[in-house]
Amino acid sequence: MTFHIGAKDGEIADTVLLPGDPYRARWAAENFLKDAVLVNEVRGMLGFTGTWKGNRVTIQGSGMGMPSLSIYVNELIKDYGARTLIRIGSCGAMQEDVAVRDVIIAMSATSISTPSDTIFRELKFAPTADYGLLEAAVGAAAKVGVGVHVGGIYSSDTFYDERPDLTSEMTRHGILGVEMEAAELYILAARYKRRALAVLTVSDHLITGDALPSDQREKSFGDMIEIALESAFA
Repeated sequence: MTFHIGAKDGEIADTVLLPGDPYRARWAAENFLKDAVLVNEVRGMLGFTGTWKGNRVTIQGSGMGMPSLSIYVNELIKDYGARTLIRIGSCGAMQEDVAVRDVIIAMSATSISTPSDTIFRELKFAPTADYGLLEAAVGAAAKVGVGVHVGGIYSSDTFYDERPDLTSEMTRHGILGVEMEAAELYILAARYKRRALAVLTVSDHLITGDALPSDQREKSFGDMIEIALESAFA
């Protein structure tokens, strides 16, 4: 038991999926895990452990933004021994050929700042995914049949950004989409020698203004979760 995770020893699996929304964690556990048990509800940040195709999996909400995710990932790794951590979440597309409902598999995550900046100081560390997970996710996405894009994303530390010039430059340099957590996840995985990946569903588009209707989100997020689980145990 830690400050933010109330699970007992042995209740957290080696493989953890990390949605930002705790209610999405509950939905994923109910729809994808067998015999899912609630193992955390501290501060309303729900976590569940069950099995998927005989493999133990924990689905733990991580909150919004890198500072929140950093807390949960640090505790999951250092106190519970998690070894494979996959972020499952939504993102905004930043390229015209990326459509709403497509899945982005993040090879790298650019950021302006992360909670780890105090460690790196002047160093500009390049956070990247675990290649084995990334390769497996690409294969899993082909089986699911969803549109998939592999490349760099942007992890923002603000939701209401007022830098259209910065967005333009990232689009010009091929950044596929924007979200708020993956860069710190990749940094922590590198620090503690763990496997990490971000698999993201495009819920809206920064260029076209398209957005995923609420009645279609459940199925689209389901594709993302299936890809994440398949890649974890490939």
